[in-house]
Amino acid sequence: MKTTELRQKDVVGLQAEVKELQKAHFGMRMQKATQQLNNTASLRVARRDIARAKTILVEKQAAVQTAK
Repeated sequence: MKTTELRQKDVVGLQAEVKELQKAHFGMRMQKATQQLNNTASLRVARRDIARAKTILVEKQAAVQTAK
C-alpha cells in the first residue's frame, strides 16, 4: 500500500486498515506454518505495510493532539 493512499485516510480509517493488515498477516503466518504459503516474501511486505500504516496513524494522532 502506498503512503499517499494511507495519508488520505482519517484516524478511524487508519485504525481499521491496521487491523485489516494484521488479520491478513496472521493468515499468511498460518499458511506458512502449514506449508501452504508459496510466496514467503509477502510476509515481509505485509509487515512493512503494517509499520507504514502505524507510523502514519501516530503522525495523525500527534497532529490532532497538538491542534488542541
